[in-house]
Amino acid sequence: MTYNFDAEINRKNTNSLKYDFAIPRGKPHDALPLWVADMDFQAPPCVLDALKKSVEHGIFGYSETVEEYALVLQDWFKRRFVWNTQPEWLVKTPGVVTALHVAISGLTKPGDGVLIQQPVYPPFFSSITTTGRKPVINELVQSGNYYVIDYDDFEAKIIRENVKMFILCSPHNPVGRVWTRGELIKLGDICLKHGVIVIADEIHADLVFDGHTHIVFADLKPEYLDITITCTAPSKTFNIAGLHLANIFIANSKIRNAFVTQYTASGLSQSCGMGIVASQAAYKHGEDWLCQLITYLTANRDYLQNYLAAELPQITMSDLQGTYLAWLDFRQLGLSPAQLNDFISHKAKLWLVDGPVFGQGGNGFQRLNIGCTRATLHRALHQLKSALCNFPLR
Repeated sequence: MTYNFDAEINRKNTNSLKYDFAIPRGKPHDALPLWVADMDFQAPPCVLDALKKSVEHGIFGYSETVEEYALVLQDWFKRRFVWNTQPEWLVKTPGVVTALHVAISGLTKPGDGVLIQQPVYPPFFSSITTTGRKPVINELVQSGNYYVIDYDDFEAKIIRENVKMFILCSPHNPVGRVWTRGELIKLGDICLKHGVIVIADEIHADLVFDGHTHIVFADLKPEYLDITITCTAPSKTFNIAGLHLANIFIANSKIRNAFVTQYTASGLSQSCGMGIVASQAAYKHGEDWLCQLITYLTANRDYLQNYLAAELPQITMSDLQGTYLAWLDFRQLGLSPAQLNDFISHKAKLWLVDGPVFGQGGNGFQRLNIGCTRATLHRALHQLKSALCNFPLR
């Protein structure tokens, strides 16, 4: 079956966070939204069919997964990542951000250091501060058109700042890196050496482009499996974030029990029934749709990269190896962060994500979501080009 990712679907007036809340969030009402990480494509037909069947049944009571659910996940991760998960490792949460808060609260103490690698997904930082822990920053380093890790700084910060936990973003949001086996092993060995628990946020694992391979951190060494909380979800892969279900894998029973105890203490219990239905259908029958999606996103990535090079050479793009989130460098324009944000919002009439919210290393950058139709992406770039036509370069 061939899927049409060029279909334009009107998302306005659907309670869409992406489309319906520009003014409350300080953006012009007509700004083209390419910000929050959901896509403008319908979920796979297998998901829609499964949800329709549930709606027709008409009863939406409390729900829980049965054994088949864990086996479907096991098959998915084994086929795609050669990772043999076990049903007893699985803990379900409404989302990965929930899991971050639960893990930090249940496995560290107030004042402990939790290390992150900025620029990075903003809830990493807020999950640390709101739980009374100390954020420790190992800033990623630009090397040409991609980012690398400063391992000396990574280890020094762990030692100096009493770091008890490290949140790994793999693939990395927003810089688009798909970390190599060697890079992950260097991080893992340092964490093992210093007794650091790892939260591996691998929510974008399925969205990796040709030439790169996602490697499950916990599966690199048995010792890593014993210290890792692996966070996954179908939300990005199949565009079902609003159904609120994440699959968290914790092999170490002591860590898992502490996580579950904290999760229960948070007042959370059963998962969303529709989320269960959608997730199981997606992982069981959605792989062909995903393959075609990646082909379309690859073409979007290449279109963006080529357009910038030909029409907007003053704006550059980090090598997008995974995720559908492009990291754009506007520093050649010579604008302050506030000026750049104003230019993007009010001159180009685009709603992107302002780089500084990702922390250190974010000034002068904007994140753009390519999970949209080619026509939408072209419109966004045309608006950006038009806004820059009379813009004085330094």
